[in-house]
Amino acid sequence: MSEIFKILRIDEADYGCEGVPDGEPVKAEVTIETQSGSQYIMKISDALLYEQNLNEGDSFSIDNNGNMLKI
Repeated sequence: MSEIFKILRIDEADYGCEGVPDGEPVKAEVTIETQSGSQYIMKISDALLYEQNLNEGDSFSIDNNGNMLKI
């Protein structure tokens, strides 16, 4: 079974005064927690979070192809 991650917090990524670079998707900074209690911050496409309906408090795993799957 693959590891399960929990989303603790979702923040807008800070692009500074330049804004989002041309051709790059808007990303969010997502604080996740592993099953062992370690916390990490990942930059994840905002569109992917909406597509997967992932919100703070939700759990997900990552399949063999690197896709996030809501649990």
